[in-house]
Amino acid sequence: MGVGQAAAGEAALGDGGPARAAGVQQEFVGMPQRLFRGSPSKLLAWVDCPRRYRMQYLDRPAPPSRPQRAHTSFGVAVHNALRDWWDLPVERRSPAAGAELVRTSWIDVGFRDADQSLEWRERAQQHVVAYLDDVDPAHQPLGIERTVSLKTSVLTLQGRIDRLDDRGGELAVVDYKTSRSQPTDDDARTSLPLALYAAAAWKMFRRKCVRVELHHLPTGTVAAHDHTGESLKRKVDEADSIAREARAAEADYRELGVDSSRFPARVGPICQWCDFRAHCPAGQAFGPEKSDWAALEQPAAVATGTGALT
Repeated sequence: MGVGQAAAGEAALGDGGPARAAGVQQEFVGMPQRLFRGSPSKLLAWVDCPRRYRMQYLDRPAPPSRPQRAHTSFGVAVHNALRDWWDLPVERRSPAAGAELVRTSWIDVGFRDADQSLEWRERAQQHVVAYLDDVDPAHQPLGIERTVSLKTSVLTLQGRIDRLDDRGGELAVVDYKTSRSQPTDDDARTSLPLALYAAAAWKMFRRKCVRVELHHLPTGTVAAHDHTGESLKRKVDEADSIAREARAAEADYRELGVDSSRFPARVGPICQWCDFRAHCPAGQAFGPEKSDWAALEQPAAVATGTGALT
């Protein structure tokens, strides 16, 4: 790693400036602004739809969200099984053990009926068994669902990585995907969360981390990208830009509440999947709501941001 690249990587993760005390107060010239606190999913929620962002993160009491959908239950069960598999003694880390973990962690919510739930539980077990066939049980990852943090002059961000691997002295971010749509290398390259996780891991562990991977269990494929220090810095700058917009909108909300004009509904296909659709006439007007199990029967209609399927 060259000195220039290392410097770029460190620059992407600057320690940032001081934070202003929370609450509404008069701002003076030169007074530092409060850091935006959030996660990659919170940033993408703002990009997806400011109206949903307001209802999810700002309105109090928050409007009730809809019950969990079947594809989320499926994805969570698979993620939990792959997490718990690494907690087993090495000699018990077999593909069959992974299938049993799916069974015991299964979430029977959102499915059309018991038969559909059983069908998809068996599919989840098959995916996990096939995936673990190619995993070395003795090669312990550096972290499983590891929480990482990142601070800049604009935001303080925290997120959780599905798996953080040690690859010959460098680190690699691994994210499990269970959606019907197979991710591509371009998806790995453009993913804001993956880049932020890599940047945060590089800063926290003081080890180069530029490799990001999307492991798609239904097909057994891996979509990957190798960032540079410069490309990670661009992604951190993108996160800062989003955070500035959201921070300004939140300040307006503190003054005007739901009368603020900074939270328009961003109407589109994502409205048919939105957890807060019942509280948004604009979203309801776009088209009929998708059934709880629709994502199991067709490719994801939404492929970006937090509207993406698991």
